[in-house]
Amino acid sequence: MTFLIILLCIASLILLISVCKVHPFLAFLLIAIAAGILLGVPLDKIAGSVEKGIGDILSSLVILITLGAMFGKLVAVSGAAQRIATVIVQASGQKNIQWAMMTIGFIIGIPLFYGIGFVLMVPLIFSVVYKYKLPAVAVGLPMLAALSVTHGFLPPHPSPSALVTQFHANMGLTLFYGIILAVPAIILAGPVFSSTLKKMPSQPLKSFVAEELPENELPSTFNSFFTAVLPVLLLLSTTVASFVFPAKSYFHPFISFLAAPSIVLIIAITYATFSLGIFQGKSMVKVMNFYADAVKDIASILLIIAGSGALKQVLTDTGVNTQFAALLQNLHIQPLVLGWLIAAAIRVCVGSATVAGLTTVGIILPIMTVTHTNPNLMVLSVGAGSLAFSHVNDSGFWLFKEYFNLSVKNTFLSWSIMETIVSLVGLVGVLLLNTIL
Repeated sequence: MTFLIILLCIASLILLISVCKVHPFLAFLLIAIAAGILLGVPLDKIAGSVEKGIGDILSSLVILITLGAMFGKLVAVSGAAQRIATVIVQASGQKNIQWAMMTIGFIIGIPLFYGIGFVLMVPLIFSVVYKYKLPAVAVGLPMLAALSVTHGFLPPHPSPSALVTQFHANMGLTLFYGIILAVPAIILAGPVFSSTLKKMPSQPLKSFVAEELPENELPSTFNSFFTAVLPVLLLLSTTVASFVFPAKSYFHPFISFLAAPSIVLIIAITYATFSLGIFQGKSMVKVMNFYADAVKDIASILLIIAGSGALKQVLTDTGVNTQFAALLQNLHIQPLVLGWLIAAAIRVCVGSATVAGLTTVGIILPIMTVTHTNPNLMVLSVGAGSLAFSHVNDSGFWLFKEYFNLSVKNTFLSWSIMETIVSLVGLVGVLLLNTIL
């Protein structure tokens, strides 16, 4: 019965948004309340659950998305994105642009959290798309597939790192095996799959579309690239420093401060304000107007993501994730497959890859211990399952839909399928490694 209620709520959400044209934020609130009532959440607790879900998801994303949008807007209007797009296409050629984007996404994705990588790389994708009149989804999906794989498979990202600790796995071996699995997953879900989407209509956010500037008005190649990748450089530097200096070191608090994604973006946008703004002849007022325009453009996205957080929290509070996990636990299936299946089921129901992964740990850990399953492979199996079939209760689904300005149907046909390919390839890869090791 619980499963039927969830299916009914998801179907109703899609109907409200796609057919009735209700704004997604309002639709999410209505469905979250309805789900809470139907699933037995006490009436006096539903409002608190909705508010907690909105607060939790915005607390982690509002700074990243807002500052990322400002940063991306300045990179676009200053001509830096135009310069970067020209250099990338000249280096790779238009025929290989998807492979170039995939490679950039993988390199960037190893140190960057997914949300930061998305908001920082989307302007780069759009600059290439508009300058060379290329299909947005086909060009952008390989980079986003790479970001998604690193988020789900590779430490030091939060979910795989937590799984390594909980399963008592080896961080280095897990990273090594994860990279082995990541390569085919990214290739199949990125350039191979996206090549079938070249005719998918998409008009990306206009906030990141700037008029093409003459060559003599563009910032230098070094300035453009250095400013654009500064957040990545800062995160890489702090990651390396955290290994060099022990936790009790005098410098550790300072390193931890600088490693916070919000601090990294504040530093980056401050630098960009001068390197791509003031020093390029723009007044502070003009730069701030660029930032204000960027915030207006992503306000609706923030509301939609907030709504998805409300629904996710209501579903989590009902305990639906543990209910499904308990049902699957009794199935006599190979432990690695069972770990993937439990994580995938929770992901589909709740929408959060991190919640899916961490919830699965407590359920599969006793089985893994008894069967002496390789803990490094279990981390990857659960990580792959936690990425399966992202849909309307996942904030990543709405980020992709709204930035690329797609219909719900086309978001399913592109984003959701891409995530599922990544998940399935990860499972197959884990099982193949298990037969070899």
